[in-house]
Amino acid sequence: MEFPQIDPIIFSIGPLSVRWYGLMYLIGFAFAMWFGKRQAAKPNSGWKTEEVDDLLFYGMIGVILGGRVGYVLFYQFSYLLENPLYLFKIWEGGMSFHGGALGVITAIFIFAWRTKRSPFAVGDFVVPLVPVGLLAGRIGNFINGELWGRTSDVPWAMVFPTGGPLPRHPSQLYEAFFEGLVLFIMLIWFAKKPRPTGSVAGLFLFGYGFFRFCIEYFREPDAHIGLYGGLISQGQILSMPMIIAGLGIMIWAYKTKPAAQK
Repeated sequence: MEFPQIDPIIFSIGPLSVRWYGLMYLIGFAFAMWFGKRQAAKPNSGWKTEEVDDLLFYGMIGVILGGRVGYVLFYQFSYLLENPLYLFKIWEGGMSFHGGALGVITAIFIFAWRTKRSPFAVGDFVVPLVPVGLLAGRIGNFINGELWGRTSDVPWAMVFPTGGPLPRHPSQLYEAFFEGLVLFIMLIWFAKKPRPTGSVAGLFLFGYGFFRFCIEYFREPDAHIGLYGGLISQGQILSMPMIIAGLGIMIWAYKTKPAAQK
């Protein structure tokens, strides 16, 4: 199957170009804003709609800074040692979900401290806002023809412009479906009933980590890193702490049963 030729630039006005990938980030943040305010407006939510603006601002800074720093440290550390200024060359691309997640977790703790809330309660409110942005971001990766999968002979395998002559798994779409749509449905279903504080955030960490770990078997490893021991990728190594932490938080939440989420 041939890769659909989609121009990564939607339109240009003079030197300014609007790209699909940037639009996908915008869609993710716009959805988070809309859905967050919708949730905050529900009776007895414990949140004010104006607080969502501040929370998402913190989160946006966490995504950008954490995503960039994480990418450089997790995937380009040797290059960083040779070129320290590479960390600031964001125009050259390179963002890591796991780094962005750490950035958002940091933002959650700062916001919780400033608003005198439990970080776990803030996390429970935040995580359902995230998967749609992940879905949109992976579609952006697909349109850009980047982060493709391993070679395969499945009927839906595609020949990517930068992936050589052999067909490959469209692993970006696998991630969009499982880490985006399926995870969103799981969180919304789980959070419909009152749950122990922290359990929704724990489910997100476990769910994303599990889906990412599995899909890494179909995603092409980074060429300069490869597979550790010929078996496990960098993405899988970074996902294992999420799986463990998510399970641990859920067990702790149900064991201690602090005030249920509204």
